[in-house]
Amino acid sequence: MLVQKPPMGWNSWNTFGNDISEELLMQTADAIVSTGLKDCGYEYVVIDDCWALMERDKDGKLVADPAKFPHGMKYLADYIHSKGLKFGMYSCAGTKTCAGYPSSFDHEFVDAQTFADFGVDYLKYDFCYKPAYVNGPLLYHRMGIALKATGRDILFSACNWGSDNVGQWIRSTGAHMYRSTGDINDSPTSFRDIAMSQLPLLGYSAPGCFNDIDMLICGMYGKGNVAFGGCNDEEYKMHFALWCMMASPLMIGCDVRNMTKETHELLCNKALIEINQDPEVRPAFPIGGNISNDLALFRHMADNAYTLAIFNFNEHDIRKSIELYDIGISNHTGYGLELEEIFTGEKLTVRENFFANLKSHTCKVYKAKVVKL
Repeated sequence: MLVQKPPMGWNSWNTFGNDISEELLMQTADAIVSTGLKDCGYEYVVIDDCWALMERDKDGKLVADPAKFPHGMKYLADYIHSKGLKFGMYSCAGTKTCAGYPSSFDHEFVDAQTFADFGVDYLKYDFCYKPAYVNGPLLYHRMGIALKATGRDILFSACNWGSDNVGQWIRSTGAHMYRSTGDINDSPTSFRDIAMSQLPLLGYSAPGCFNDIDMLICGMYGKGNVAFGGCNDEEYKMHFALWCMMASPLMIGCDVRNMTKETHELLCNKALIEINQDPEVRPAFPIGGNISNDLALFRHMADNAYTLAIFNFNEHDIRKSIELYDIGISNHTGYGLELEEIFTGEKLTVRENFFANLKSHTCKVYKAKVVKL
């Protein structure tokens, strides 16, 4: 199984935490289809922590909580598959899950086969309660091998929060994506700090294994399990555009059954999704200026295209200077850029430099083409 592009889907944790159920997952799958999210590329429906009973069965297998999942996980997986979607579940590399439920340490092969028997297509594998005597790489190697031993294609989503220099070794474990950051919360400060922390690490992300900079908070508006004041729609645009520019997996965290028009339009923004899913998956790089409060990213795309994105994290409006020299286009070459801003449709042709006016907590994202002037 080779994952060629950043995975896309939905995860229960950000909004629902431990308040999960068979009904919720089935309704979510229905909504992903009916709202057009599936047609945009969102395909995984993932249950996070708190789905199991507190004790394994007599055969040492994990058991779904019948109060939450009365028909069992195979029934739920079959329903999600009937919608043309894929089913994901959660476990942990330590002695307990983060919420204190049974985890997979020393049960890797049994649990991997259980997930395969359920019909699981995606496993999020957390890092809580790690035994002190076992190193992180070995724990992920163990589950990576166990998943392959099932014979079923299961996307392996490692989640060790960016610790232990994970980018240097995670590809060797068989993981297809890995959390390269701490946990997100629903605030502009959180997604800004996560994005800034990833700038030196973007080169680790490539087909086969992608940097996961955590689940999306778009459309949460300060409600749910990771609520922290919330964001406005312009801030969610910044957040989504950053994740797309950084080629992160796009795992929706809001309640897709009750999206606002603005949230739906953002999550289905074709131009931004095309940036995220660009087949070359090249890392963006920062250009010029103070990258603690404003950030400009430039990214090489397939088919001789480029993307330029500018983000203003300041509490005031800015006039951001973009020097083409910092991108790699010197003035004496006679070349410049043709730009088209994807939210407004604004078009301009620039040589040497230009100024972008951005209000506080907004962004501009341009499709770019190098042209002879």
